[in-house]
Amino acid sequence: MAAESVHIVPLAGETPSQLAERAGRGYADASVQKDKKHKGQFFTPIAISQFMGKLATPSGKMSVSVLDPGCGLAILSCALIEHLVEAAPPTRIALTLYETDGDVVPLTEDVLSYLKMWCEDRNVKLDYELKESDFVLDKCVCLDGADTIFGEVSDAGKFDYIISNPPYFKLARDDVHTRSCANIVDGQTNIYALFMAICSKMLAEGGQMIFITPRSFASGRYFQAFRDFLFRYVHIDLIHLFNTRKDTFSKDEVLQELVIMRMHPAREVSTVTVSFSQGIRDLGEPYQKEYKAADIVDVTSDEKVVYLPVDARDEAILSLFRSWEGNMEKYDIMISTGPVVAFRAYDFIVNEPTEDTVPLYWLHNVVKMLCDHPVQKKGKGQYIKVAPETKASLLPNKNYVLLRRFSSKDDNSRLVAAPFFGNMSQYELVGIENKLNYIYRPKGHLRRDEVMGLTALLNSEMFDAYFRTFNGNINVSATELRMMPLPPIETMREIGRKIILRNNYSIDYINDLVLDYFKIR
Repeated sequence: MAAESVHIVPLAGETPSQLAERAGRGYADASVQKDKKHKGQFFTPIAISQFMGKLATPSGKMSVSVLDPGCGLAILSCALIEHLVEAAPPTRIALTLYETDGDVVPLTEDVLSYLKMWCEDRNVKLDYELKESDFVLDKCVCLDGADTIFGEVSDAGKFDYIISNPPYFKLARDDVHTRSCANIVDGQTNIYALFMAICSKMLAEGGQMIFITPRSFASGRYFQAFRDFLFRYVHIDLIHLFNTRKDTFSKDEVLQELVIMRMHPAREVSTVTVSFSQGIRDLGEPYQKEYKAADIVDVTSDEKVVYLPVDARDEAILSLFRSWEGNMEKYDIMISTGPVVAFRAYDFIVNEPTEDTVPLYWLHNVVKMLCDHPVQKKGKGQYIKVAPETKASLLPNKNYVLLRRFSSKDDNSRLVAAPFFGNMSQYELVGIENKLNYIYRPKGHLRRDEVMGLTALLNSEMFDAYFRTFNGNINVSATELRMMPLPPIETMREIGRKIILRNNYSIDYINDLVLDYFKIR
């Protein structure tokens, strides 16, 4: 069924956002799932749209402007405008929307025509312009910087309200969007970050910017240039979190952890409201708490990491970590990515040991508190040949902590670490595959109690809870771990000695030991 040949007619008493939802359901049912994922296209459920629309505070102005830079069926614009009209109606609304999917546009026009009529029935004049062009490419020039004529956005090009559920997909380094926004990109970024950055320059004084996005921007090197830029122009004053991964856009099987944010032009913000619901069903009655703004994101810091606690326990854990002054660098400990890149070493990886091989550790060899080897798995040979071509990617066989770089979407924990001791085998070298991180002391060796103590901390529920306050994806970045606060080195050693003496490596014992030690419950 081609969307161009279909129009949607409003039902009696239907609101514009309800019409948009109905149009979206029909379009989604007729669309191929892989096409939606390729476009990063996931229509916003009406409950979330209405929640986001109601976050907008009426400005009291008689004439307001609204931007929806990736509008889909315009359900967010409808929800926002319905709220403004019902709360404190302006006399005129100028709405600008962008949508690149030509199949969606005819249905969007139907929705907007009905929205215009709905507003007129309430004595509000709505003028809208739906642009079938790429928002990022159209407006990326405003990222050039405030010190150039290209970086300045005139007041006429700014908006009182910007609301968006932008597309989500990773961008290759040579993608035209990446190149057009090069000054806020460092490594591989996601298209939604470009939408946010551009919109931050298009927000009018006193305006409000309301976005729903993945949490991945909150930390990590790839988004650092973006965070530096974003917090130069806007400050967050409200963040809503969801506790479930699959409820928010469950029909589309979107697995990213999502946040809703309300932002204002950069000014002194003393507090940030953190709002929390399990999913959509309890969205109408969220738990809310106010935090000092610097406790959520310290805009004066280099990293500008966004921390997102959801309850008193998270607060206590954040407070504990902030009281620690240690970190890996201070303890002469390093973390690096496993140097064996499997596809490059393919001809040297084998299933069985021979005289010229050493063990090779993959992701599946590392489970909590245990390096399990060999564990046969198709295509994951457990040994690698020592040869001139592989020698540079092999490591000396000494004490390490091995840590998975990725967690499965079904894992209960983000951090999965195992102790590795050099005396576990007679080999002089060992192979560590690229999907693992390894932690080591470059000049010397990690003591046995240090290995065990650090491994236990990383595997603990407490460290996992801390990590989740700022990490919103399945990647475990070495950069994030380098900056993670650690307790005094003697504390780590003492925890390690307790585990060794008890000879109990179960995760239940580890959790009890760590939580009791730091008095967190």
